Amino acid sequence: MVEHTRSLGFTVAYAMGLGTMIAAGIFSLSGLAVARIGSSAVVAFVLAAVVASITAASYSEFASIYSENGGGYLFSSRTFDHDLLTYFVGATLFLGYTGTTAFYLATMDEWFFAFIIPETLRVAGTTLHLHSALPHGSVGVLAAVLLGALNAQGTEESGSFQVIVTGAKVAVLFAFVGGAFAYTGPTAAAGEFATQFSTDVAGIVSVAALAFITFFGFSAIAASAGEIIEPRKTVPKAIAASILTVTVLYTFVIVAMVNAPVGESVLRAGETAMGTVAASFLGSWGQALIVAGAVFSMVSASNASVLAASGIGSLMGDRGQAPRPFSRIHPDYGTPFWSVVAVTGTIVALVVGFVGVFSQHGLLAGVSVASTEVFGVTLSLTPNLGLDALTGFATFNLLLPLSVVNVALVYSRRTKPDLDRPLTVPLVPLVPALGVVANLALITNLPPSGVAVGVLVAVLAVAVYESWGGAPESEELREAVVEPTATEANEERHTVLVPIAHPDNAVGHVSVAARLADATDGDAVVRVLTITQLPDQTPNEVARDAAEGRVDAIESALADADLPVDYEVAGHLCRDVTFDIVETARACDADRVLMGYPQESADVAEGVQFGAPCDVVFADGFEDADALDTLCVGAGGGPHHRALLPLVNGLGRQGSTVHVVRVTPTGEHGTREAIEDTLAALDDSVSVEIHEEESEQIADTLVARAADEDATLLVGATRTRALRRWLFGSTTDRAAQAARRRDVPVLVYAEETGVVGRATEFLFPAYRYLRKLGE
Repeated sequence: MVEHTRSLGFTVAYAMGLGTMIAAGIFSLSGLAVARIGSSAVVAFVLAAVVASITAASYSEFASIYSENGGGYLFSSRTFDHDLLTYFVGATLFLGYTGTTAFYLATMDEWFFAFIIPETLRVAGTTLHLHSALPHGSVGVLAAVLLGALNAQGTEESGSFQVIVTGAKVAVLFAFVGGAFAYTGPTAAAGEFATQFSTDVAGIVSVAALAFITFFGFSAIAASAGEIIEPRKTVPKAIAASILTVTVLYTFVIVAMVNAPVGESVLRAGETAMGTVAASFLGSWGQALIVAGAVFSMVSASNASVLAASGIGSLMGDRGQAPRPFSRIHPDYGTPFWSVVAVTGTIVALVVGFVGVFSQHGLLAGVSVASTEVFGVTLSLTPNLGLDALTGFATFNLLLPLSVVNVALVYSRRTKPDLDRPLTVPLVPLVPALGVVANLALITNLPPSGVAVGVLVAVLAVAVYESWGGAPESEELREAVVEPTATEANEERHTVLVPIAHPDNAVGHVSVAARLADATDGDAVVRVLTITQLPDQTPNEVARDAAEGRVDAIESALADADLPVDYEVAGHLCRDVTFDIVETARACDADRVLMGYPQESADVAEGVQFGAPCDVVFADGFEDADALDTLCVGAGGGPHHRALLPLVNGLGRQGSTVHVVRVTPTGEHGTREAIEDTLAALDDSVSVEIHEEESEQIADTLVARAADEDATLLVGATRTRALRRWLFGSTTDRAAQAARRRDVPVLVYAEETGVVGRATEFLFPAYRYLRKLGE
């Protein structure tokens, strides 16, 4: 049975929404907003937040019902039985996300030209005029290509990293606001802010329309509902908290901008005004901080939008509403490669079109591309798009599908009254209807050129779909997979969890797990877990077939092997393999975890051995359990070696021959281990052979003895691994590597390690060093 393990809590979900909202919107729109309507820019941003909150409420109710990835496209698909309508929502959201990314990167491009790239550069006596040589939009295009390449290869962004990134963004805004208040004084700043309100209602609504893009980050939370723990509770709370926090932050930023000791011309510079204002408050170092923070914020938010857009493209390909390759998972990267390529190409096209070609700094600036005659008067058409129009294009393609989502909530309430709704929006249909009206009202106040391009592209997209006719959904092209029947097991049975990365290892690892369990407790059950890891770009729905295929392959291999042990096989979809293994071990109350020795995922092995609620055994080189008939164990020492000995004794009592090897180091480093404790842990009935060796290379000697005896090498992890950056310890890692070279089966044993144990491992090397000094 394929399950999906969630790994994101409230803090990460909140940081995800907050981090996506703190992007180009505040850095580029705040100056223009203050120049147009003064302190009333706060009113405009609050208005945009209110409109966003209405649709966010609809998103929250849907997310509480459909706790999966996909956002507005998924909600519409589950509500309306109309292919063209759901295609329209998906296509416009795709354009909205890619347009938003293009806006972020084009704004970053302007910041690069204003603050980072010098106008001239002397090289070998030659003056290079960089601003003239580099076309505007080139930095944005380069960033888009790099982000596309990274996402196509499935780079991961952990939850903790997202929290750190968001914290850094908030810190940058605090520095900017703090500089303003320190420069002006809190009382004076508040007084100046109070005198600069405007009564220009049209201007306020116009700025609110542009500012809406700033608050669309709430959709990133809903789009990741499939990864969030308890999404029915967490998603609504995270959305509300992030919108409220951003509104408060932006209010303070507007107060700072109103008190800026700069001329109105600086504020009207728009997209780069905040960087110039930062210099007036904080000096050159403060400006550098704000510029670095702004660029970082724009890149981070752009990456989030690329993830969302590629996810929608992948789902549309799976539903037959986009080219089928969009849903195809790359065999090496595990990402919807062609969907990411399409997203990247669209972003590049938008940056080039709106900024690189048709803008006041573009290649065709001021050039008449066409003319028309109206009432005998010839009118020259000179497109001048730029960032303002790009903002309008992106916002138009967000507001339109969000209006459909609000309508979908009303329709869902009427057609599916019995649907379980853990969260319900009050006053339906009034609230969703208000959201539709507000969204459409904002559209009428967007830059006309951006809306015109948006309408044109949307009409072309619909026309292409109608002429193409779509394709069957992926579910229509395959048979349903029969869920395997789990072996019943009660909580008192000895349980071994066996995570399997490669189906070819299933028989060997399960047979070894069964043999070890039998040596510990005869009444055992083996729980096999195969995890299909999902990069952030891949919706879990798309990868479900691959996961079910792995479960089938493992079940077939185990059935053919006819192993004398009760077992069950489960398949999970998860973005964090370590989290999934550890949580599954806790859920099934595992007594031991047995997994493959890490070859490509050392971080997973490290996370499991330190996080698992039980001992962990890492196996390598096993085809079956017969290799455990002869064992080779070092004299050893330390807690992990001592934890290994009862298992060795149990195998010995079942008939395995145990070779105990003590290696006396001949070099300057290392100490002679005591063999007495190891021998004392073995019963008299166990067949034991003792070997005394001398060598500079302990690991190679242990492996050589195991090879000579045709035995399996059993070693424990060591307490020096943490500070020396070894995975299991220097001797253990070297022994495992040497064993693989000589085809010697090896088991590495790591005792359950809690907080105290991990702290002990960090302190132990220092303790041992001091002990040597005292000798």
